[in-house]
Parts: sequence; structure tokens; C-alpha cells
Amino acid sequence: MELLKAIRERRSVRKYKGDAVPEEILVEILEAARRSPSWANTQIWRFIVVKDQKIKEGLLDCLGPNNPARAAIVEAPVVICVAAQRGVSGCHKGTPSTDKGDWFMFDAGIAMEHIVLAAWNFGLGTVHVGSFDAKKAEALLQIPEGYSIAEMTPLGYFDETPRETPRKPFEEIVFLNTFGEPYKDR
Repeated sequence: MELLKAIRERRSVRKYKGDAVPEEILVEILEAARRSPSWANTQIWRFIVVKDQKIKEGLLDCLGPNNPARAAIVEAPVVICVAAQRGVSGCHKGTPSTDKGDWFMFDAGIAMEHIVLAAWNFGLGTVHVGSFDAKKAEALLQIPEGYSIAEMTPLGYFDETPRETPRKPFEEIVFLNTFGEPYKDR
């Protein structure tokens, strides 16, 4: 699939079939994540591929009762969790180099976006899940000191075609040279 087509068509998926994801496809998706850019090529992300139902149920316990991804975490055949090393990306000798602080969340987010786009390329659905009890998830997944879990996504074949969600108009979000200056070259 063409990259721009995947970007245009990708949707958040919260209902999955129980069909297994072929291992060769899963490896391709993880390779796409491994190739994602990171601050100074620090590659601080680590990917935990969860297939064990009991661990997925443990992850479910980390989500709040109103999180719309709850069912997806246990229904999808795979959940990919991204943990990232703190104090390295965006830092010099452990001190943030910019006013943005530690860049581990930026790098983890880029890697996860590579995962969701690569998954869509293979006809697989995902949804970014960021609202959960991170300390509880870190204990469950045995994340070592110095790392934080940043995000997770269920991954699998979707049960129903997800609907397109509305996007803000181009003119509302794209400016020329300064904030608020209309981008007229479109």
C-alpha cells in the first residue's frame, strides 16, 4: 500500500476478530517501528508484544472503566506496548537539552505511529491507547527502572470497517510563515 494512502485511510479500531496475526507480518510491523527516527538516533524505545491472554487481562485492569479501548485490549490477538528509556532522548548527560524536557514520549509516539501505519498496510487495525495506569502496567510487564511505558495498541483484523472521523479544515490548522496567517498557496 502506498504510504499516503495508508495515512489517509487509517482509522482507530476497537472491535477485533480473534484471527491470529501471521508471525511474518507481525515481524514486518515491528521492523517498521525499529526503523523509526529518534533523537540523535538514541533508539530508546522497547516493544513488548503481548499475546498471553492473562497478561492482556492484566493490561485491561490498568485501563479506567470508561476507556473505549477496554474490550479491544482483550479481544485483539496481539497488544503491542511501547516502553521508552528516560533521560536519554532530548538530553545531554541526563539533563534535557530543550524546553520540551525529556523526549522519550516523542520518540515512543513516532515509533507507535510507524506500527499503526504498517499494521494498516497489512489490513490490520490498531488504536492508540495512552490513558492507563502506567505504574501498574510497568509492574505487570516487568519494565525495568529507567524506562516508562508510553503507549499500547491492540492489533488484529478488524471486525467491522471503522468509520471515518471528521477532520478540521485545512485552513484552520495550516498557516504560512506565522501563526494565523492563511496558507493561500493551496
